[in-house]
Parts: sequence; C-alpha cells; structure tokens
Amino acid sequence: MRRIAASLSGYRGLKADLLVALKKAQPLTAKELGERFGLTPNALRRHLKVLEEAEVVRYRREVRGVGGPVYAYSLTASGESLFPNSYADALVAALETLGEQGGPEAVVGLFRRQWEALVGDAGPTIAALPLAERAQLLAELRSSQGYMAEAVAEPGEEGAVIVREHNCAIRAAADRFPEICAAERGLFEKILDADVERRRHMLSGCNSCEYVIRPKSERGKTAGASP
Repeated sequence: MRRIAASLSGYRGLKADLLVALKKAQPLTAKELGERFGLTPNALRRHLKVLEEAEVVRYRREVRGVGGPVYAYSLTASGESLFPNSYADALVAALETLGEQGGPEAVVGLFRRQWEALVGDAGPTIAALPLAERAQLLAELRSSQGYMAEAVAEPGEEGAVIVREHNCAIRAAADRFPEICAAERGLFEKILDADVERRRHMLSGCNSCEYVIRPKSERGKTAGASP
C-alpha cells in the first residue's frame, strides 16, 4: 500500500493510506477505516475532515440494518483523478482516430502488443512457475502499469487464485472500447496458461475488476494441444 500511496500527489502518510483504502473498498465508515488501521474513529475523523475540505473525499448518510444511520466515506471525482489514468483525454482521442481507421480490432491490437511487450522474454519463465506465483507476478506487472493489482488465494477452492485490480489506468478508453476488457481476460489466460473467469468488473459499477485464476481444465488442455 505504501508504494501506491507514495505516488498520490500532495498526500503522504495516513491521509494517502486512507485514499488508497477508499479506492479499494468505498464506501467505508470511520469505524470500518479505523478497524483497518488500528485506530479509533475519532482519531481518523480529523484526517478525513482535511480530505473533505480538499474535496477529494465526501460522505453521505446510509442506513445499514438495525440502528441509526452511519456516515460512509467515498472518493469524489477529484479523489479518483489522483490515481493513474494514463492521460485519459489524449488517449481516448488517439484511440478514436485509430478506431476510425482500423476498427475496434486495431485498438485491441494496440493494447495486446503493449501487454505482450511488458511480459517480453519473461514468458517462458512465468510459464514454469506454480500458478500462485504466476498470478502474483502478473499482479506485480499490472501494478507497474498503475492498476493497483493484488493476488490472493481463493478461499474454499484449492489451487485457485484471485487477481484484483483496484484501479483502471485506462478507464476512459475502456468505457469507449469495452473490447479492450475482453481482450484483457484472453491475454491473462495466455500469459498464465490457466482458465480465467472475470467475476467483478469496474465497468459494471464494482470497486475493482476481479479475476478467478484456475489451473487449466483438461478440456482447455485438449483444445490448446497441437493436432
């Protein structure tokens, strides 16, 4: 978390960590944030107040089950803009031109080449690793691109791994060209040599994109074999 937080312009320490925590799981109450950081809600509120005054965090009243309403905090548009977004306007304009010339396939091809270049000569090395290590390396590569990715074991399913991306570095482009997201899943399957299921999607309103990575099924192995 510290590496990501350090990149947030103008914010350091606990305030930066609060922004990252909200990015990953908003909305959160002061109590929920306090549990994550081992602090009391009152100790956090003055930091949240500073972030509110900077207009990067906001709160709203929510009713959650029995009891009185709570105040849940989330990022504003200005807060969201603190996280990597790969020069959204210029990127979308360039992709629009590329799409007009070569269609969505040309846009997808551009990103596929970028992803494959990132992996580069490490492909055979990645393939030789256990699945959990392959997923961890993928998460590290994606984080280097600004996706705030992490890899964790899938609870209750032995051998499966979850890769979550908490930030979309190309969100504006993905909104315009959703084909990029479909190509992303296919690329993960190729890099990891595994079955990949997307379970959550930021374009559908989720806080993160979540992929379940499983060892390649016998059917998949047969389909990928040479005739």
